[in-house]
Amino acid sequence: MRPILAEVVTIGDEILYGQIPDTNSQWMSTELDKIGIKTVRKSSVGDQEDKILQILDEAESRANIVLLTGGLGPTKDDITKKMLCKYFDDALVINEDALGFITDFFLKRGRPMTELNRQQAAIPSRCTYLANKTGTAPGMWFVHNGKVFVSMPGVPHEMKYLMSNEVIPRLKAFFETPIIYHKMIRTIGFGESFLAEKIESWEDNLPDHIKLAYLPSFGQVRLRLTAVGIDEDQLTKDVNAEIEKVMPLIGSSVFGFDNDDLEIAIGKELKKQGLTVSAAESCTGGYISHMFTKVAGSSAYFMGSVVSYDNSVKINVLGVNSETIAQHGAVSEETVTQMAEGVRKLMKTDFAIATSGVAGPDGGTPEKPVGTLWIACAMESRTIARKVQMANQRDTNIQYGSVVALNLLRKMINGDYES
Repeated sequence: MRPILAEVVTIGDEILYGQIPDTNSQWMSTELDKIGIKTVRKSSVGDQEDKILQILDEAESRANIVLLTGGLGPTKDDITKKMLCKYFDDALVINEDALGFITDFFLKRGRPMTELNRQQAAIPSRCTYLANKTGTAPGMWFVHNGKVFVSMPGVPHEMKYLMSNEVIPRLKAFFETPIIYHKMIRTIGFGESFLAEKIESWEDNLPDHIKLAYLPSFGQVRLRLTAVGIDEDQLTKDVNAEIEKVMPLIGSSVFGFDNDDLEIAIGKELKKQGLTVSAAESCTGGYISHMFTKVAGSSAYFMGSVVSYDNSVKINVLGVNSETIAQHGAVSEETVTQMAEGVRKLMKTDFAIATSGVAGPDGGTPEKPVGTLWIACAMESRTIARKVQMANQRDTNIQYGSVVALNLLRKMINGDYES
């Protein structure tokens, strides 16, 4: 079965200026994927006639489906309908169904309808009108040279209504689409290149209908297996068989699948074993606590935290010895160990994690440059501390450091005290 390819085009100077984010193309691609249509390109173009016509030409050459959003308002800068008429050698006509809806729209709201509003009912004569029941800008469906073009408003909730109620059902009826099945393996602790070397032989022997992609972020790598075919049950079996083959190679780094974020996977294990955890955060400033508490039901295992940003809090609340800080500094194995042990006793939890570091962009020294982080995880029988050297970007260091700390907790929960 041949693949059905789509291109998404967002229209509007405001997108190129960065004044509004382009959330439409991401959402549309996700919905297309669900029905077996692959998005091959996403483009943004300003409110310029020649650029819009050029991108329509290019999109038609690449894709079976071209989805456009934006430029359908009543003002002079909204030129999408005029460009579509030029592209398809067509003319605008008042669509009576669209006019009836727009008239009723303003009547129900007790607002006058201007001539500009009336002109929103003018659409190319050869298109199929798609009723937008959430706004006044119509959707338009074209079939040209065997390709489908769809124009929709750029307002996200209006676009989503049209996609869900008009466009997706029509695309499913118009095209015979394959099934695209994704499975995500969530790993942590291995860099992308190191992971690729470990599974190189397995990857080289994947069946032709299964592809692998590496998606790295903040110390984690998601391995996405994508299978394409016509039988979803068989695709699921094929992908699961490949996962069974690769797990012996990477099992220690796998913490979950699909949407299992690290904090969710850890929470499930803590809850399963009836264990609790607390945190003492210095350089991460509460980010670890945020990761825990954004998960519904985390109060079953996360007891609380101390953001001990100032040394006085480390000493007076967590019980860190002032001489330890004086001799070794706040960013040290000795200090972070006492922080973890202190908060565990304070919160009376089974585990505790602690962080202390130089998040940046300044504050570093030759001995402890920006990005130096110490983390520790304490339990009743032992405490393990690790040093991590990160970069000089503050936000990245906070997020990456939090992930590294959670991974140390994950390992200790699983009884891995050495790696």
